[in-house]
Amino acid sequence: MSELVVSSRPRLKRPVLLAAFRGWNDGGQGASLAGGYLAKQWSAARFAEIDSEGFFDFQASRPHVSLVDGLTRQIEWPENAFFHAAIPGADRDVVLLLGIEPNLRWRTFAGLIVDLAKELGVELVVTLGSLLADVPHTRAAPVTAAASDLALVQEMGLEPSRYEGPTGIVGIMLDACREAAIPSVSLWAAVPHYVSLAPSPRAALALCNRFGEVIGADIDVAELEQAAGEYSEQVTEAVSADAETAAYVEELERRVDLLEEAEDLPSGD
Repeated sequence: MSELVVSSRPRLKRPVLLAAFRGWNDGGQGASLAGGYLAKQWSAARFAEIDSEGFFDFQASRPHVSLVDGLTRQIEWPENAFFHAAIPGADRDVVLLLGIEPNLRWRTFAGLIVDLAKELGVELVVTLGSLLADVPHTRAAPVTAAASDLALVQEMGLEPSRYEGPTGIVGIMLDACREAAIPSVSLWAAVPHYVSLAPSPRAALALCNRFGEVIGADIDVAELEQAAGEYSEQVTEAVSADAETAAYVEELERRVDLLEEAEDLPSGD
């Protein structure tokens, strides 16, 4: 029995697969917020899932118990599910993979995703991630990218990532796509490390905007823009209560402004 459970096989037009996982790859929940927002915005329909039994250590990623109608106890297992939707104003569809980074058998897990992508005729795989960094909450979240082919990053006008070190399931997926000759890009938004526990709609907004640029689609991000504004106000209020943190944020803002000014200067040529 396959660990990939497909309930229906949608007919898709030039599909792009977008994946976002909660866990190590999801600082400030920026990636999972972005993926969930797009699924809601586009009324995505669920059509497949990966059985969690063989990929999770349930002592590390414990199932949740909830009450239905205050009486019946219901178990909610960690899950990774596939959804599909049409992208408004674009000539292509999207497959969304939303879930939790697995604990076990990453190569097999990535292989299931790649096999489904091939079957569905996916033309591009995009993974989302968010990481903690020295960035201020008052500026747009910077987005960097890694890709199965450096030329792809340059073609899409993305800022290449120079990260080296431990990786998560998105890094494994990127490598699996490279081996399968499926073009793939990983987008990463930076989240202020001093508010790492707060969900960051600002990071989600940056990821959605950059994803829209990658696929050539206008994404309605009005709700995220409003949430990002409220987030900035709340964090500013909290930071202002601590003089040391407030001074640190001002220094981060100064660095960002200096970098932006340097980029605006004309070249020597």
